[in-house]
Amino acid sequence: MNQDLLALLRRVDTPTVCNAIEVVQGRRGFSAFTRGTMICTEPGTAVVGYAMTAQIAAVAPPTEPADVIRARRMAYYRAMHDAPKPSIAVIEDLDWPHAIGAYWGEINTTVHKGFGMSGALTNGVVRDLGDLPAGFPVIAGSVGPSHGFVHVRSVGEPVRIFGLAVKAGDLIHADRHGALIIPPETVPHLADAIARLQATERLILDPARAAGFDFTAFEAAWGAFEKART
Repeated sequence: MNQDLLALLRRVDTPTVCNAIEVVQGRRGFSAFTRGTMICTEPGTAVVGYAMTAQIAAVAPPTEPADVIRARRMAYYRAMHDAPKPSIAVIEDLDWPHAIGAYWGEINTTVHKGFGMSGALTNGVVRDLGDLPAGFPVIAGSVGPSHGFVHVRSVGEPVRIFGLAVKAGDLIHADRHGALIIPPETVPHLADAIARLQATERLILDPARAAGFDFTAFEAAWGAFEKART
């Protein structure tokens, strides 16, 4: 992925990317996206990057020896530090849908941002909303006050976030709408598809925003819109 495409993807929202993927594929039915409502700590920002995955839990204390838990946590941080950039931490909370432990707070977000990561995607909990560093969006399942007994269960294994199966290395686009995986074969065509999509949408949007818009104007605009889509 070149820098121009990366900059473009960071400027557009996830629904636009979802539609553009279908433009590239030439059909409806793209389904590699999250289901349900998520929250985003930076609502006006999209995050783009390659997934580095992990699993956590927090409802109950860990049962493994403390040195095993610490070693896995350090392996986790090493994996996040070394992840190919741009990268996103994609963390499955195994307690979902009853997650209570915020893995993402002021300290963890600051550390991951310092590692050069672009943001985080999780079905778990985020907290410290007034103290999170700017430029590191967290797209999460809920907001809560406690870390519980949060500990890392696995690193680099496939995870599931709100119905979306993610493996390490998947290219993620996420924002306040949720997240999706960009199919690798669509990447070389995405910039053109986004431009075509935006131009086609303007055939409806520009007349609809103009003074005097009525049903006759809508019929004409819709005809041009349908023609452009074929």
